[in-house]
Amino acid sequence: MLTGIATNIARITKSAGRKSVYHFTRARNLSAIAHFDSLWSSHRILPHSEGDRRLAIKQINLEGFELTVNAHLRIPAAMMEGECTIEQFRSYLDRHVFFWPTRQECLKMLTTYQRREPSEHFAVLELEASPLLSTNWESVRLSKYDSGSSPRFPKHCRYRKSPEMFVSLADFGYKSNYSVPEKPSEIKEILIENQVRFITRFLKAVYVDNVEDIPNHWLGFTKSLHVLLEK
Repeated sequence: MLTGIATNIARITKSAGRKSVYHFTRARNLSAIAHFDSLWSSHRILPHSEGDRRLAIKQINLEGFELTVNAHLRIPAAMMEGECTIEQFRSYLDRHVFFWPTRQECLKMLTTYQRREPSEHFAVLELEASPLLSTNWESVRLSKYDSGSSPRFPKHCRYRKSPEMFVSLADFGYKSNYSVPEKPSEIKEILIENQVRFITRFLKAVYVDNVEDIPNHWLGFTKSLHVLLEK
């Protein structure tokens, strides 16, 4: 099985535009992320909000570090698959850390949030894809769609939301289903369950608007968000 996993990771990261993955966050979270050297799922941060929809961002203090968790978008009931409820699906999503497999996909989210919250500072972490996937291979899930999105016209969507829209690294290329990616170019999201530890091992760059948002021991990774937007 591990040979098949390695082959799939090589396929996924073969393209020059897929050598990195990108994690989008609020700049205010960087101190906590750097201190714990981890990215945590929202369930790990807020374990008592099982399936509940967050109507606004939530802030918590963990060992003296501030962490902010984003609100949920409203998912139309018409987008749900079969017996899967919105609450069950939301609970599934909350148990994962999300990455964008290309710069272009990450920038779509970044620019959306910049328009929505013009006074907020955001950050993007660029991580080396191959070792990240290899280290966390058992927990990796791949999606063909933006799983947390709120489509305006659900009846026009070709897929429905449920945990079945995700495929493991072991099943990638073998599970044939219109709702899951079957080739690298179809992967829109990469999820890793619960947490990603020791992220400095995979870190290539941290893109921010304001260098003051960067913890001191991450200053060597600092790049401007404008670089990400323009490269």
